[in-house]
Amino acid sequence: MELFDVYPLYNVTPVKAEGVYVWDENDTKYLDFYGGHGVISIGHSHPDYVKSLSGQLTKIGFYSNSIVNPLQQELAYKLGKLSGCENYNLFLCNSGAEANENALKMASFDTGKSRIISFNNAFHGRTSAAVVVTDNPSINAPINLQQKVTFLPLNDIELVIHEIGKGDVAAVIIEGIQGVGGLDEGTKEFFQQLQEICNKNSVLLILDEVQSGYGRSGKFFAFQYHNIQPDMITTAKGMGNGFPIGGVLIADKIKAKYGMLGTTFGGNHLACAAGISVLDVMEKEHLMQNVQEVYGYFLQEIATVPKIKKVKGKGLMLGVEFDFEVGELRKKLIFDKHIFTGGANNKNLLRILPPLSAKKEHVDIFINALKEILG
Repeated sequence: MELFDVYPLYNVTPVKAEGVYVWDENDTKYLDFYGGHGVISIGHSHPDYVKSLSGQLTKIGFYSNSIVNPLQQELAYKLGKLSGCENYNLFLCNSGAEANENALKMASFDTGKSRIISFNNAFHGRTSAAVVVTDNPSINAPINLQQKVTFLPLNDIELVIHEIGKGDVAAVIIEGIQGVGGLDEGTKEFFQQLQEICNKNSVLLILDEVQSGYGRSGKFFAFQYHNIQPDMITTAKGMGNGFPIGGVLIADKIKAKYGMLGTTFGGNHLACAAGISVLDVMEKEHLMQNVQEVYGYFLQEIATVPKIKKVKGKGLMLGVEFDFEVGELRKKLIFDKHIFTGGANNKNLLRILPPLSAKKEHVDIFINALKEILG
């Protein structure tokens, strides 16, 4: 049997990783400034994380959600405390797409409506409802397109008001900072107006923090820059530092009923051990403060690099935009300089998503490599 060939691959085979570095089968060392799509939050193979998962595996790795699992309660408590979102309830699942699926389903349950407002260049996942609110026709199959979604430009509140005024909208879903779409984001005024118009019309506001959450922006969630309180918050990537886990934070006003949501693997013992370890390390090592400090240094140093058009994003969720396509630049960074970076729908944008533990000296390595390649 062969693999179903859906991924264009770089010819690199990682076999070991530690901190912000990855080694391939030839023992070549790479600086990881992409974190596997922003998944690696506290650093590869963090010793506390390895100890937590190894210890849990010697006890119990999995049982179903039909029994009491105190690790779920511990995870919810610590997540609420560190994020400042204690007035939410947590539903645990396995991925960002699944988190968004459940948030959209909850919105439809709660409002009795089915149309969703999303935004141009949005990316919310590849499953049924999550993919249809993703602005990419090439990954939507006809079965997905039966669902009702309206895409609007970011920061045009009048169009949002017009669409919500039609009376059939269940939810508005928006990323704290767009990831795959190219690091664009709503303004503070737009987010605040969005919350106001949603509240006024009993439409639920879903903040997709799958990539922009878990400290990546310098705050726990990127929406916290705007002083708003969404109805639901979805999270996943940095939540388990590589172990599959996702979650939906659901406001107290939305009431649970037995059977309305469910999952086989979500919130299993190993996943919770991973999630608890991530939160403990984030707090102990002050990683959000580190993100803010490294972000300031990055902005200072990137200004010395030629040919850069714009820097987008916040914290360690960054996009460096050029006036040319960056495909070849990414290849040179990987194969000549041994640095992983990411791309986006914006072909001129280099996406930077290192572990939250990255330091100024790692920024220096990246900046010097860029200068050497760009001349």
